[in-house]
Amino acid sequence: MYSPKIGDRLDSLDTPSMIVDLDLMEANIKKLFDSLLPTGLNIRPHLKTTKSAILAKKLAAAGAKGCCVAKVSEAEAITAAGFDDILITCEVIGEPKVKRLVELFKKHKNIRIVVDSEVGATAINNALAQAGIAEPISVLVDLDVGLHRTGVANAQAALTLARHISGLRQLRLIGVQGYEGHLQHLHSWDDRKKQCLESMKILTDTAILLRNEGFNIEVVTTGGTGTAEFCATVPGVTELQPGSFIFMDTDYRNAVGTFFSNSLTLLSTVISKQGDRKVTIDTGLKSLTTDSGLAECKDPRYTHENLGDEHGSLSWEKGTPDLAVGDRVEMIPSHIDPTINLHDFYYGYRNGVIEEIWRVDSRGKVQ
Repeated sequence: MYSPKIGDRLDSLDTPSMIVDLDLMEANIKKLFDSLLPTGLNIRPHLKTTKSAILAKKLAAAGAKGCCVAKVSEAEAITAAGFDDILITCEVIGEPKVKRLVELFKKHKNIRIVVDSEVGATAINNALAQAGIAEPISVLVDLDVGLHRTGVANAQAALTLARHISGLRQLRLIGVQGYEGHLQHLHSWDDRKKQCLESMKILTDTAILLRNEGFNIEVVTTGGTGTAEFCATVPGVTELQPGSFIFMDTDYRNAVGTFFSNSLTLLSTVISKQGDRKVTIDTGLKSLTTDSGLAECKDPRYTHENLGDEHGSLSWEKGTPDLAVGDRVEMIPSHIDPTINLHDFYYGYRNGVIEEIWRVDSRGKVQ
């Protein structure tokens, strides 16, 4: 039975395989924490990128304070793998999901959630009360700071919701969240900074208003890989949520540059020759996503196109070394988060040798 092991060489891996250059990944982690820890802010990396408890622990060892996940099912998988200091950054809505949250909170009291409606807050409160759980769950008001995806519309709406939460015994308001996701991939550094600071003013002004109204706002959480450096300069922000920095992708590289390296690639095999300067590789839509454009070959001399579920193509100009059937190539994902969600394992390597193997713990956990 096929079962790659630590100590095997990369050339023993079947393809497509998701491989991580450990030297580059560790350098990315060091760069982020060296730049952000001196600010005194908490770094709570978002695991919607890595979907791995092992990597959560590595980030905690580097200085992270807990982690974020997007969904309750992700939190279930990460806690089951031994890591439970978690903020769920998406609203928990609907009876099935609320029931799962209650069961999770029974075992893991470090879980934090966000709310943006009285309906959602009340449903969670009632479910916790009916379950007989004495401890209140920690809650943050989710605020729309420009993404227009989730969150209350403005500071006054946040105050109204905070007042509602204060009347719910099973919820304890600890802060506000505002995610400026619409700014992460802006190519202009100046424009990204300007708009980010505008979003941060909305967030921190709201936190000030809530404090002035008597609410204990301990946490003001925000930021991503493309904006964390700006968020960290804003008085009143307490916590940052970067995620993609650890691996990067072509979309982030094109927007924010090469301060962080593309440490994750898809090892692929040339399986067919389709012309003098064109070959077919065994990575298609089932192993590389295209929502942020096509993946790129690590060797930029080869141009990638998609050929369906299982296949892609590489072509090249005259004078570039030919690729032959059986050759291996590495592909850089265009959008790291959904690409990782297509795979079961990471293979971390150094000098061509597999040094670590990590399961993608929360693969497919979208509920």
